[in-house]
Amino acid sequence: MKIFVSGSLAYDRIMDFPGKFADHILPDKIHILNVCFMINGLAEKFGGTAGNIAYNLALLEEKALILAAVGKDFDTYENWLSKHSLPMTGIRRIDSEFTAGAYITTDQADNQITCFNPGAMKYPSLYNFADENPADTIAIVSPGNFDDMLGFSRFYKEHKIPCIFDPGQQIPVLSKDQMLEMISGAKILIVNDYELQMIEKATDRTRGELLELTKTLIVTLGEKGSLVCQGDQEIPIAATRARQVVDPTGAGDAYRAGLIKGLLAQKDLTVAAQMGATAASFNVECYGTQEHHFTMAEFLDRYQENFTVTLKL
Repeated sequence: MKIFVSGSLAYDRIMDFPGKFADHILPDKIHILNVCFMINGLAEKFGGTAGNIAYNLALLEEKALILAAVGKDFDTYENWLSKHSLPMTGIRRIDSEFTAGAYITTDQADNQITCFNPGAMKYPSLYNFADENPADTIAIVSPGNFDDMLGFSRFYKEHKIPCIFDPGQQIPVLSKDQMLEMISGAKILIVNDYELQMIEKATDRTRGELLELTKTLIVTLGEKGSLVCQGDQEIPIAATRARQVVDPTGAGDAYRAGLIKGLLAQKDLTVAAQMGATAASFNVECYGTQEHHFTMAEFLDRYQENFTVTLKL
């Protein structure tokens, strides 16, 4: 089955400051702020919503087609994706730009200062869809280039391709009408609890009213699990126990990959969401969004440990 994953591809450049930002910022001089933080070092990790989702799908033995734009420094990331047999045909390279990058500095109190350079993400991927068979295609529109998000959402709806809408960090960019248009007709709207409140405020719609536009709403709740909402029904999904919790960054993308794998395997939404929770549990065990690894056997064993049911794929 063909899987389209649109969103961002980015380098996460992570830095640790061996002190506290507050000790170096004078409150009465905030209007003329000029500070320099000497960091311990820099770690470069692969990231971006589309990259993270596709990576986790590769671990689940699915080869998703990433739809995104990247820059002149993409070679290292390309080699990583190719190592996992992910196709490059949906990725557009912009030679005048750098690949999108997040520059994240964390102090000893876990405060963070982040700068994000969209770089090539300012450009749409311009993917030229061939005739797709809706019965053999599934798509997820995750946070990325605005034109891609809106255009792909319309294309999938027009061609009756099942689509998961994941607005995430782009919620503030979308107008009320655009948000409602993209939610309307989506197979699933997936957000975390904070993002749901943002959407309710931006659209002036309640959760129940949003469910009149989409068949299913999934709300992720971090360590508290997630909720699968359909009509008046809310099904709680427990979080899967991780061996250790190191870094929750990217867990939501791993969840989405597990969910998609479940839908591809024609599992009901409860089981698919449990598969999402299982994939997320591996992600949080490592520092970075594509540092974890698991085999299908390990995935199935962890699912059974947590949900006391043998999962057959």
